Amino acid sequence: MTIMSSTTLVTVEEYLRNSEKPNREYRDGVVYPKAYSTKFHSIIQRALLMLLRGPEMQALPELTVQISPTKYLLPDVVMATDFPGPYPTDPLQLCCEILSPEDRLGAMLGKCEEYHAWGVPYCWVIDPVKRTAWEYHSGLEPLRVATDLRAGELAVNLEELFSKLDSGPIR
Repeated sequence: MTIMSSTTLVTVEEYLRNSEKPNREYRDGVVYPKAYSTKFHSIIQRALLMLLRGPEMQALPELTVQISPTKYLLPDVVMATDFPGPYPTDPLQLCCEILSPEDRLGAMLGKCEEYHAWGVPYCWVIDPVKRTAWEYHSGLEPLRVATDLRAGELAVNLEELFSKLDSGPIR
């Protein structure tokens, strides 16, 4: 007996109209749910938004990025200059992924490879539970970081970042 799985294909237009889109990514007609954020995930995301500063860039959370005509991904935090339209279609400076308990490091590094193929030079993957982080720069191997995450001129100190998990309300 053969068991067949079926996947309903969705057009780009349907995906972009869907009100559930903020928690979903789109790859070649298939909609993929993202893991829901936990408390630690949200604290790290907010801390990154506060700590990342660039002279002509801004940190943005959960920004849908169009990396090809049929692929829309949803990084947890990006660093972007201004862009026309609702979604960036040109590569950004930095894409950050924060692991949720059901996420796997290998899958997130694979997602970084998609960002690199699009032209993003810097990716970070942060695990708030294990308090570890990786830089994955285009053309290099992923590197577990001990002190500071770097992306060109940008830097975030891990001790400062992870201290937000212990300090109560973020200020």
